[in-house]
Amino acid sequence: MRDIIKAAIRTIPDYPKPGIQFRDISTLLEEPTALRMTIDTIVHRYLRQNITAVAGIEARGFIFGTVVAYELGASFIPVRKAGKLPGDTISQSYQLEYGEDSIEVHSNCVKPGARILLIDDLIATGGTAAAAIKLIRQLNGDIIESCFIVDLPDLGGSRKLKEELDCPVFALCEFEGD
Repeated sequence: MRDIIKAAIRTIPDYPKPGIQFRDISTLLEEPTALRMTIDTIVHRYLRQNITAVAGIEARGFIFGTVVAYELGASFIPVRKAGKLPGDTISQSYQLEYGEDSIEVHSNCVKPGARILLIDDLIATGGTAAAAIKLIRQLNGDIIESCFIVDLPDLGGSRKLKEELDCPVFALCEFEGD
């Protein structure tokens, strides 16, 4: 299963800049068998964990997160770039390679006792996922696990979430190296 999913992810060398090996999930989305395996694997992992909400990080986390939320009978929490959500929001800044960015959630998106799954397509350095975890925890959400299709372990993001934020991490496949 993991081999099929991994094989469906295209690598684009030198994108968006020289030396980067971009892991493109659009080819996974175009492959019905691999896409079904991806969704089914995630859903089966969390089916008996009483997940009440799935938080998806903009934008590709929305693709997987809404389907997983639907299949689990859970609500969906959009984690968006600053200024994209209407109404009352809270925000969290995080470091980029050259600068800073921030993400937001609605200030009332976490219900009391919520058991939340955080989902995105890929974890690299972990900055965005760490910011999302901090936002959800600020609203007293219990993050059961953070889930990714792809982990780039050499960039340290999954280790950061585990060690610095005490947040379990699950990824369907890994790409080591550049």
